[in-house]
Amino acid sequence: MTLTLPAPVFDANASSGGFGALPDWDLSDLYPAPDAPELTRDMDWLQQACASFAADYEGKLATLDAAAMFDCITRHEAIEEKAGRIMSFLGLRYYQNTLDAARAKAMADAQDKITSATTPMVFFSLEFNRIDEATYQALFADARIARWKPVFDRMRAMRPYQLSDELEKFLHDQSVVGAAAWNRLFDETMAGLEFSVDGERLNLESTLNLLSDHDRARREAGARALADVFGANIKLFARVHNTLAKDKEIEDRWRKMPTPQHARHLSNHVEPEVVQALRDAVVAAYPRLSHRYYRLKAKWLGLDKLQVWDRNAPLPSEAPRTITWAEARDTVLGAYAGFAPEMAQIAQPFFDKGWIDAGVKPGKAPGAFAHPTVTTAHPYVMLNYLGKPRDVMTLAHELGHGVHQVLAAPQGEMLASTPLTLAETASVFGEMLTFRRLLDAAATPAERKTLLAGKVEDMINTVVRQIAFYDFECKLHAARAQGELTPEDINALWMSIQAESLGDAFEFMPGYETFWAYIPHFVHSPFYVYAYAFGDGLVNALYAAYAAGLPGFEDKYFAMLKAGGSQHHKDLLAPFGLDASDPSFWDKGLSMIGAMIDELEALED
Repeated sequence: MTLTLPAPVFDANASSGGFGALPDWDLSDLYPAPDAPELTRDMDWLQQACASFAADYEGKLATLDAAAMFDCITRHEAIEEKAGRIMSFLGLRYYQNTLDAARAKAMADAQDKITSATTPMVFFSLEFNRIDEATYQALFADARIARWKPVFDRMRAMRPYQLSDELEKFLHDQSVVGAAAWNRLFDETMAGLEFSVDGERLNLESTLNLLSDHDRARREAGARALADVFGANIKLFARVHNTLAKDKEIEDRWRKMPTPQHARHLSNHVEPEVVQALRDAVVAAYPRLSHRYYRLKAKWLGLDKLQVWDRNAPLPSEAPRTITWAEARDTVLGAYAGFAPEMAQIAQPFFDKGWIDAGVKPGKAPGAFAHPTVTTAHPYVMLNYLGKPRDVMTLAHELGHGVHQVLAAPQGEMLASTPLTLAETASVFGEMLTFRRLLDAAATPAERKTLLAGKVEDMINTVVRQIAFYDFECKLHAARAQGELTPEDINALWMSIQAESLGDAFEFMPGYETFWAYIPHFVHSPFYVYAYAFGDGLVNALYAAYAAGLPGFEDKYFAMLKAGGSQHHKDLLAPFGLDASDPSFWDKGLSMIGAMIDELEALED
């Protein structure tokens, strides 16, 4: 029951001041301080609770009636809550400053203790999966425990891949010095990197921000600084990826997983053929989406070829401006309220109660995320806010996650967590609401063009770029199964995917082949990335239903968010008349992107 915090989501965000005071987290709703007696008390309780749980239930799960199973499940949830609360608190403190040795030690020590404490509970899923099917179905037909059946259905999907109890306990104990240790090495290395740009020493976040600067020379300087530092560290990053891919291959082989991606599909509760249909639809759409858009952008920028530092460049007609924190907050809350006042009411406490950490600080993890913590507390949002339009969209995105997590919390620890394929629904929908509010308020054709282009780029980054990432991971894991990969091997895999997805409008500078190195999802969450494309396509289809005036849309939407992980995507989408297993489903979302590019082309006439 090791708890993994969400990997930071990299956005090419922004750089310096003028946007007002930014909020910091108040983590006291979890614990008053890292040395608080409450934290020590909960750790002691956790160790005792895990031992007594194992003593009471190991070897007996198949004999429990519905009343006894209810008690068992609620005790299991209480243990999950306590472990989650401890690791959320110490993990969030760590992400505030990953270079602080005391914070890193506190998190690592707690992870070790929790891993040891929960080892006696490894039996639970293993033994549960050995309950025969007839007994299982009869037991969960009882109304007292029927609500948890989706959780255990997902657990039992692992039955064919389950190892012996002894091996499962070994893997559980070994995790803290296995993948988790390499994850931590990656995080701390990334947080400590410095990039020299025009005599200034910048961290990763500020350097990535330069790639969307109005000054092309600054964009180029940022890209070359990234290439220099990634290149200097590429052997370390190659070692991290080689080790993690081999670690995964060994475990997958022992479990007899059919593909490296299969474990992710199981955890997402999504069929492999649905993911393949999404992937194939997006790749087939490259020419009419990314290739076409980037040729248009090259024309706007007056260039024969785009360089990598032009991919997220502002349009020449876009006036540089800094968006204050207050303006960003009001824009997003206004968009949420325009859809449903309840959505804005749920989001408001994030701003008022210290649930957002927004500033860029030394040692702070890059990117952005919303961490749900535990259902007895509330989510926390992390940003690196630097006053750019994309930062407003990132705020809308992460607040969408936060709203989703708040609404799903009443489901309890086991059911609140949404599979990754649906976890991006509220976040991308929040972005879409914010974008549409801004688009409707556009005063001139030039302003409308700027907004449309920005949204198309965001959607390409979410759909095309993430599916390209997914294909890169597929190639990487397949190649690693054949033997050790040199940095040059990994670079070549990266470039083969980039050329295919971005198209003929681009030239690639020397050094760009190393840019796979900074993507955290490859390290933290193998094959996570397709969830972004899944979420974007799903939301485009949902938004089309909303725009078409589907009766009762708001109520159906809130019901979907409140469901958390209690239903399959097929059941959640049915009230909207949508079905992700239908191959034509993905074309609906991709057509929305294509229609925006059509409008941009029309504005040229």
